Amino acid sequence: MKDNEVPQDKSSFTDLYYAVDKDGNYVTKKSSGWDAQKMALDESLDLIDERVEEIKQLVLDKKISPIIYYMELNRMDISVLAAYYGKWQWMVKRHFKPAVFAKLSEKALKKYADIFNINTDQLKDITLNEN
Repeated sequence: MKDNEVPQDKSSFTDLYYAVDKDGNYVTKKSSGWDAQKMALDESLDLIDERVEEIKQLVLDKKISPIIYYMELNRMDISVLAAYYGKWQWMVKRHFKPAVFAKLSEKALKKYADIFNINTDQLKDITLNEN
């Protein structure tokens, strides 16, 4: 099979492992995982979702800015966000304060919104994202 003919099913998660075939040669084999791995992955994703919900409540209580919520929702950390934003980490970290966030220019808000693939209204009001 040619490399451009390899199926790319986006609906399933697979790992690639090296194995030894019957002739003693190393070959790659796809695996859909194993139960222990699936349980660990599910648990870590549940913990991330819990953290996102805790952060959401802090935003709603106006203790932190929505930037932190979207950063967590998009599985980013401060270094990744700062790199996308094009500023030093300490500068981006200042925007985590609600008072500083409230004073951000429309240009700065638009830049954050573009990074998170949302609009500025959604950035300012996280409740607009609820289905």
